[in-house]
Amino acid sequence: MTKRVISIAMAFVGLAVGAGFASGQEVMQFFVHFGTAGIWGAVFVAIFMAIGGMVILQLGSYYQANEHTAVLDEVAHPVLAKVLDWSVMLTIFSIGFVMFAGGGANLNQAFGIHNNWGSLILLVLVLLIGRLDIDKVSNAIAVTTPLIIVMLFIAFIYVIFTHDTPTEQLEIAAENVKTTLPNAFIGTINYAGFNLIVVLSMSIVIGGYYLNPRAAGLGGLLGGTTFGLMLIMSTVALFLKIDEVYTSPLPMLQIVQDMTPFLGYVMSIAIYGMIFNSAIGMFYSLAKRLTSKKPDKAFYPTFVAVVLLGFVISFFGFRNLVTYVYPLLGYVGVVLSVVLAWNWIKDIGEIRKESRRRKKIRDLMMIKLHPRRSFSPAQERRMQAHIGRSNIDNAELEGTVEEKVAEMLAEEEEQSSEGRNLN
Repeated sequence: MTKRVISIAMAFVGLAVGAGFASGQEVMQFFVHFGTAGIWGAVFVAIFMAIGGMVILQLGSYYQANEHTAVLDEVAHPVLAKVLDWSVMLTIFSIGFVMFAGGGANLNQAFGIHNNWGSLILLVLVLLIGRLDIDKVSNAIAVTTPLIIVMLFIAFIYVIFTHDTPTEQLEIAAENVKTTLPNAFIGTINYAGFNLIVVLSMSIVIGGYYLNPRAAGLGGLLGGTTFGLMLIMSTVALFLKIDEVYTSPLPMLQIVQDMTPFLGYVMSIAIYGMIFNSAIGMFYSLAKRLTSKKPDKAFYPTFVAVVLLGFVISFFGFRNLVTYVYPLLGYVGVVLSVVLAWNWIKDIGEIRKESRRRKKIRDLMMIKLHPRRSFSPAQERRMQAHIGRSNIDNAELEGTVEEKVAEMLAEEEEQSSEGRNLN
C-alpha cells in the first residue's frame, strides 16, 4: 500500500503545483505582498490542504467516481451541486489555458525561446498523454513531481543562508508586488479555496481509480502536507529575496538562476513539468466530466476540442491571467470546502467501514481468481454479502474488483516469470 500512497501523493502535488505556484507568481500575489502576515497565511493553507487532500481523495474512492459530479451530487443539494459543478468546470478550464500561457513564459525566460513555441510544445505533450487511461495519466503526473520538490528545497536553503536585508525593508519592498487582494486574511482564505477547487476534479478521478478509501485518503494527506511545506518554503524564500525579484514574471526561477545558470535550466524544466501536470490534469478531468453520460469513444475527441480551445484563449499574457482570474475562483472553493468537510465528517464512520469491507472483497476475489487456489461456496457467499452491504452498485463493484485483482495477478505472474528467466 505504501507505493500506492506515495504515487497518489505525488500526483496530488503535481496537480496543485501549477505554473503560478512553481514560478512564484501566485505566491507573491497571495502571500508575499502581505509580508510576515502572508507567511502565517501560508502556514494556514498548508494545514488546510493536508486535510483537504485527504477528504477529496477519500471521497473519490468511497464513491468510486470517474468524474467530479459523482461526488458533488452525493454531498450537496441538487441546486448547489449544479452550481458547484459549473464552477468547477469553469475553474479547471481557466487553469488549463493559464498553463499554456505559463509554459510559454517559462521557456522564454530560461532559454530565450519565443513564448508561442513553449505553448505549442505543451500543447503537443498534453494531446499525446491525453490518449492514455487514468492510471497512466496519474503516473505521468507523479513522475515529474519530485524534481520540483528538490529544486524548491535547494532554493529555500540557499535563500536562508544568503539573505541579508532587514525585515523592515523587506516589508516595504513587498508592497510593490501587484495584487487585487485587500489583506492577508482574504488572500489566505481565497487561496485555500482556490487550490481546493483546482485539485478537486482530477483528484476525485484519481481517488475513484483506487478501491481502498483509506489508501486514497492517506495519499491525499501526504500529498497535501507535501504541498503545504512547499508553499511555506516558497513564501519564505520569496519574501527574503523580495527586493531582488519583485519585478520578475517568474520570481522563483529568478532566485535559482541567481545561484547558478545550470540550476536555473534545471528549475525551468521542473517548472515546465509542473505546468504540464496542471494542464493535463485540468483538461483530462474536464473532458471526463463533459463525456460522463456519453460512450467512452467520445472522450478523446472532446478532450482535443477543449485543449485546442484553451490553447487559443491562452494568448492574453501570463501575469494578467494570474492576477485577475485566480482570485475570482477562490471564493467558490471556500463554499465547496465547507460542503465537502461537513459531509466527510458526517460519513467518516461509514467510509472506514467501507474501506475494511472492500479489503475483504478484494482478498476473497484474489482467492477466487488465483489459478492455484480453491474458492469455496462459503467464501463466495461471504464475498457477495460484503458486496451487498457496499455503497456502490453491486455489479459495478464486483466488476471493478475483479478487473483490478486480475491486473494484480497478471503483474505477479509476469514478475515471477522474469525471475525464473533470470535464474
